[in-house]
Amino acid sequence: MSGWESYYKNEDDEEEEQEESLEAGGDYKYSGRDSLIFLVDASSAMFKSQGEDELTPFDMSIQCIKSVYTNKIISSDHDLLAVVFYGTKKDKNSVNFKNIYVLQELDNPGAKRVQELDKFKGQQGQKHFQDLIGYGCDYSLSEVLWVCANLFSDVQFKMSHKRIMLFTNEDDPHGNDSAKASRARTKAGDLRDTGIFLDLMHLKKRGGFDISLFYRDIISMAEDEDLGVHFKESSKLGDLLRKVLAKETKKRVLSRLKLKLNEDIALTVGIYNMVQKALKPHPVRLYRETNEPVRTKTRTFNVNTGSLLLPSDTMRSQTYGSRQIVLEKEETEQLKRFDEPGLILIGFKPLIMLKKHHFLRPSLFVYPEESLINGSSTLFNALLTKCLEKEVMAVCRYTPRQNIPPYFVALIPQEEELDDQKFQVTPPGFQLVFLPYADDKRKVPITEKVMANPEQVDKMKAIVQKLRFKYRSDNFENPVLQQHFRNLEALALDLMEPEPAVDLTCERAKKFLSWQAFLSIPPWTSSSVPCTAPSFTALPGSMASMFLPPLPRRDCMPTEGTDSCLNPQYLAPFSTLPVFDLRQVI
Repeated sequence: MSGWESYYKNEDDEEEEQEESLEAGGDYKYSGRDSLIFLVDASSAMFKSQGEDELTPFDMSIQCIKSVYTNKIISSDHDLLAVVFYGTKKDKNSVNFKNIYVLQELDNPGAKRVQELDKFKGQQGQKHFQDLIGYGCDYSLSEVLWVCANLFSDVQFKMSHKRIMLFTNEDDPHGNDSAKASRARTKAGDLRDTGIFLDLMHLKKRGGFDISLFYRDIISMAEDEDLGVHFKESSKLGDLLRKVLAKETKKRVLSRLKLKLNEDIALTVGIYNMVQKALKPHPVRLYRETNEPVRTKTRTFNVNTGSLLLPSDTMRSQTYGSRQIVLEKEETEQLKRFDEPGLILIGFKPLIMLKKHHFLRPSLFVYPEESLINGSSTLFNALLTKCLEKEVMAVCRYTPRQNIPPYFVALIPQEEELDDQKFQVTPPGFQLVFLPYADDKRKVPITEKVMANPEQVDKMKAIVQKLRFKYRSDNFENPVLQQHFRNLEALALDLMEPEPAVDLTCERAKKFLSWQAFLSIPPWTSSSVPCTAPSFTALPGSMASMFLPPLPRRDCMPTEGTDSCLNPQYLAPFSTLPVFDLRQVI
C-alpha cells in the first residue's frame, strides 16, 4: 500500500499544475485554439505617411502584426494566425474574388511566416509589395469578409475564439456605392451570428477618422466593452500595439461561480487571473534519432511479484498513533470536500483594516457573468458602487473547485480608469485578495532598536523625497526572459546575432538611485579583488557623517586572517546605526 501522505503530495502537485495551466490559459484539449485573421487594407492611401519622419499606415500594420506573431510563438504557439490583404491589384483566394490576396492561411505561427512579413517593412518592403502583389482601390468588403469566413471554416481544429482585426485608414470605403455598403453590413451581421468577432484597428487620416459613417454597424463588441471607449484613431506604432495586444489577449475565465449574498440572493461572477508569473518554456524531450517528441508514462508494479498494478489495486494509508489507517481513493476525496464551489458573503469591513502584511499570494479579479443568472451585471454594479462609496470591502468564503479547501478572501472594489487615448487602464470590478489564516502568520523576533534624532529624521526625509518616482510594473520587463526569447528568435530566424535586450531595471536604477552624490560620498575605491562592501570615508559636514563614524580609506584587499567583506573593523560602525521610523520619515 502506498503512503497516504505521498498520495496527497502527488495529488496536490497535479492540482497545482492544473491550476497553473488554467491560469496561463493553455489547455487546448478542452477550450480549443484561438484563431485570428489580420485583415489589412492595401489601397494606395495606406502607403502615404502623414509626415516625413512618420511611418506609413501599412508599415505600422505590418510591424504590429509581426509583433503579435513573435509574441504568439513565445506564449501560445498552438494558436492560429492568418494575414489577408484587400484592395490589391492581384488576387489569391479560394473563391477567386477580385482584389483580395490571402498571404497566409490560418496556421500556427512560425519563423518562416515572420520572415515573410519582414519583407514588407520599410521603403524596400513597400517596393517588394508593389512588385509582388500591387495596391489598388476597388474592392467589396462583403467579399473580403466572405473570404475570411471560408478561412475559418477550412480549419479542422476546435476553435475557442474567432477574431478578425481590420487595419485601415478609410472611414467610408463604400461611400459612393450603397449596395456594397448594405451587403457589407449584412455579411458582418452573419459573421457576428456565427461567433466571429470583427475588431477595427483604425489608423490616422487627414481630417480624422469618423467611425459613424460606416464601421459603427460593422464592428463587433463584446458584452463587457463600451462602444465609445476605443474610437480614437492610432497615429503612433505604440498606440496601435497597445490596442492590438489588448484585443488579442485572451480573456479566458478561470471559473464561473455563484456569489451568494444570502440564502435567497445570488449572482454569477467570473474569476480571472490578472497577474501570472512569466517563466521560461519547459524543454521538450526528443527522441535522439528522429527528433520526435517523447511522452513519459508512469506505471505501478508489485514489489514482490513484479506484476503491473491497476489504480483499483492500490489504496492509501496514513500512520496515526502507531496505527495504519487505510482509505479508499473516494474516501480521501470526501475528506477534502468541504463545500460546493462558490463565493459566500460573510460581511463587510472598512478598507483600512486590510494591511500590506496580510499579502499571501497574487490576487484574482472578479467580474460579472450573465451565463447562469440573468441580471448579475446589474446587481454586481450596484454592489460595486456602494462599496466604492462607503469604502468597504466584502469578506467572503471562496471555494474555487471541488476537493479544494475554502479560503477567506476580501473583495476590494476597483473603479474603472481610462488614459488619454480612451484606453482602459484599470477595469471595474473586485480584486479578490486572499486573507491569511492564523497558522499563516509568523512571529519575527524584534531586536531593540535605537531611535533616530529629529535632525537625522529631517535629513532622511530629504532623501526619501529626492528618490521618489512613480512605479508601474508595466514599465519593467524581466531582462533574463527577454534575452532568452531574443536568443530563440535569432536561432529561429537565422539571424547573425540576437538583438540585445535592454535591462530597464539597471536604467531605472542609474536614473533614480543617484543618492551617492546626494550624500556627498566620494566614489568607492576599487582594487583587483572585487568586493561587495563599499569602502568610503564620510566627509566632515556631509549627511553621511551624521549616520556613519569616520572610517579610514582603505582598499578591499583581504587582510591576514580576515575576509575583506567581513572584517570586524569595517562592520563595527554599522552595528549601532539608528533605526528610522517610516511614519516619521514619510
